[in-house]
Amino acid sequence: MNVLDKITWLRLERNWSEYQLAEKSGLTQSTISTWYRKNMLPTIPSLIKICDAFGLTLSQFFLEDDGNTIQITERQKLLLDYAAKLSPEQYSALLNFLKAL
Repeated sequence: MNVLDKITWLRLERNWSEYQLAEKSGLTQSTISTWYRKNMLPTIPSLIKICDAFGLTLSQFFLEDDGNTIQITERQKLLLDYAAKLSPEQYSALLNFLKAL
């Protein structure tokens, strides 16, 4: 997998410019453009910021797309993040609440 190609693909899929990716990731545009100019790989902390901007985990980023990959929205990710912090009883109550809606 080419990391820079994957970042480009994810960015273009969202119709983001490099500037928009920089804003959303908290990195500078010059940092991102340097990766491409010098064919450098981002550091792990930088890649984590990129993944956060895309709403992905590192695992999802490196997952090979076999056509069965499911992309989630920011709203769905937020819901999953909150649900993961619940106790089993709270999670069950949340599921019952959602089923009742």
